[in-house]
Amino acid sequence: SRLTGFPVMLLLLGLVFYLTIQGANAPSRLLSRWLTALEEPLRGLLAGAPWWVQGAVVDGIYRTVAWVVAVMLPPMAIFFPLFTLLEDAGYLPRVAFCMDRCFRAAGACGRQSLTMAMGFGCNACGVTRCRIIDSPRERLIAILTNSLAPCNGRFPLLIFLCSVFFAGSAAGGALLLTGVIAASVGLTLLVSRILSATVLRGEAVSFALELPPYRMPQIGRVIVRSVRDRTLFVLARAAAVAAPAGVLIWILANVKIGNTAILSHITAFLDPAARVFGIDGVILLAFILGFPANELVMPLIVMGYLSSGTIASGVDFASFRTLLLANGWTVQTALCTLVLTVAHAPCSTTCLTILRETRSAKWTLAAVLIPAGIGLALCILIHCMFTPTG
Repeated sequence: SRLTGFPVMLLLLGLVFYLTIQGANAPSRLLSRWLTALEEPLRGLLAGAPWWVQGAVVDGIYRTVAWVVAVMLPPMAIFFPLFTLLEDAGYLPRVAFCMDRCFRAAGACGRQSLTMAMGFGCNACGVTRCRIIDSPRERLIAILTNSLAPCNGRFPLLIFLCSVFFAGSAAGGALLLTGVIAASVGLTLLVSRILSATVLRGEAVSFALELPPYRMPQIGRVIVRSVRDRTLFVLARAAAVAAPAGVLIWILANVKIGNTAILSHITAFLDPAARVFGIDGVILLAFILGFPANELVMPLIVMGYLSSGTIASGVDFASFRTLLLANGWTVQTALCTLVLTVAHAPCSTTCLTILRETRSAKWTLAAVLIPAGIGLALCILIHCMFTPTG
């Protein structure tokens, strides 16, 4: 109904997010410990190989893929089945009905709300889900704006910044994170409106939406389908991209020019430009090297500040905050990092999915530049606000 539609929708989707974040914490830690324990046996299998082969394989490929799996698998294994249960129960068409007026006002389609919500689990899956939108113009708007919904790979850094750095408590962090998610939805609507009024001008197409009766979902089939078709598919693609990225990261951190690693040279080179955006060279390089998978950004920041040769096998939030403060982090730095975490170029998996769905390098490039441009512009604005005049 008009009275209860939006509150119930927000409550259910908020419950899905809460269960995903809370439920994934323990499994992620346990999976991380298991995968870390396999490093030494793997290193033992390569005992006769040169040191650089051991380093590239164990500290580069294996550790990077292990981090991606430990961070991605538990949230996706919870989020996708829960979301699919709502779909199988007949509730998601009602979400599209509730949100249709907002998205039509933005020149888009109500079904974009479903693709955006799927993007909170994985942007690549959200882009694929855009097939449910019949209008090519509105489908393209949904694809170009989907990465403005922060995926589960960005949630660890978002949770840290909201709950530890800003709020200082779990309750305050949860409230602030809810506000960040709401802001990302508002940003999606704003950018959709701008696109529909400019390069993708046109009237919003009406669609006939049949509201099916509520039904009891077939839980077993839903879990199998969501894990097989969504969770494992996205995880395999992300791991395949993270493996070569791990080699590159290891080379940059361990090959030295003079007495300094290439990684440190690059961060020093990027630092002046990064200061314009209210961050430093380590943070900027972490977002660049995190292109294969968003899960890599947080451990890359740790690795950059510690000048270590490998990605950290685990990140403790309390020690992470101490490390950041020791390296000159301020409220401005944290706020700009928060903005970039929400609005930056989509990961490589999402870019490949956009290219496959649009069959256009032009629109794939636009999908990269739009969120990245918005994020950097907002960071410049924040930096100007915090910089004293005169």
